[in-house]
Amino acid sequence: MTKRVRLLICCVMLGIVEALACTSAIIGADATPYGRPLLWKNRDTSTIDNKVEFVKGNAGELSYVGLFNADDRKLEQAWMGMNEAGFAIMNTASYNIKDDKVPAKDMDKEGYLMAKALKCCHTVDDFARFLDRLPRPMGVEANFGVIDAYGDGAFFETNNDSYKRFDLKDAEGSVLIRTNYSHSGRPDEGFGFVREANACHMLEPYVRDRSVTPELLTETVSRRFWHDLKKRDYADGHERWVVDQDFIPRYKSTASVVIEGCRPIDRDSIPSADFVGSQYIMWTGLGYPPCSEIVPVWCRPDGVDNELRGGANGHSVMGDRVKARRDEVFPIKKGNGEKYIDMEKLYNADGTGYVQVLVPKNMETYRRFREKRGE
Repeated sequence: MTKRVRLLICCVMLGIVEALACTSAIIGADATPYGRPLLWKNRDTSTIDNKVEFVKGNAGELSYVGLFNADDRKLEQAWMGMNEAGFAIMNTASYNIKDDKVPAKDMDKEGYLMAKALKCCHTVDDFARFLDRLPRPMGVEANFGVIDAYGDGAFFETNNDSYKRFDLKDAEGSVLIRTNYSHSGRPDEGFGFVREANACHMLEPYVRDRSVTPELLTETVSRRFWHDLKKRDYADGHERWVVDQDFIPRYKSTASVVIEGCRPIDRDSIPSADFVGSQYIMWTGLGYPPCSEIVPVWCRPDGVDNELRGGANGHSVMGDRVKARRDEVFPIKKGNGEKYIDMEKLYNADGTGYVQVLVPKNMETYRRFREKRGE
């Protein structure tokens, strides 16, 4: 293989990683002040336009709400979601557990898999059985994170033929974090090592105090520019033009979403759709997270705000609004312009940066809806 061919392959792979990369966490109920488990995903994808929709289950199926690509008119691929039984799921792409020669054209089935799981799974154990039944090869290489109404949670590091399960109950501090490699996979392969360290750094004091909240994840972790390798937060205002590399919020970040479940119910109980529809909230920030507005979503037909739903062109009003803000944050359009963040658009001495303006507004949204839920 020539040096030029190797270089081209490397560039292609980097492009794939840019297109399919996320930072995520599962937080146990006992690590939160409200006693509710959390499922968080900072979605990174080249499919910038996203929407949220309610999907009514057909006979024998569960209804659910999910995060979809704007052009997914049939709602076939869910990239995160929760159903009326209290089961919730998300994923991050992995790049170190595929161990076969299944061609690329038969891969990337994660969205289809999650949509199917949301239609039938009630619990974390159900999801394990669901994976066991799927025909091989499954067409995936991913870390699937799931929670249920009983307080259980787990990551399933899954390839075409098998999976390795990591249960929340066994995790230190009741927290599991994943980016774009699997902990059970080949050592030192994959991506997102710095982003995982960033998340660990920002969450550590809150995990220690058992005070992790959805607002911590969307308003701090998805909006700060801590770089663990450099031990520096680039939101400190000392540098205007910052290279967009290895932060949790990235140019291709299209959503920061936290599914907040119910306080764990008794094992002998079965949650009703009405119970889940009142207790579960999917705190949704569409678009580039530092510029996003948080909107609560419930798992019921009237539970999705119209600004989050797809319009005639599939785009959501909220997604388009936040995308316009992102274009201001990345204003250079020539050459490698998309690699340079104008930090003054997010944080500035006048206090008019998007993060500075939106975080107080979002915190009020959290406060208002928690009050309605009696917390």
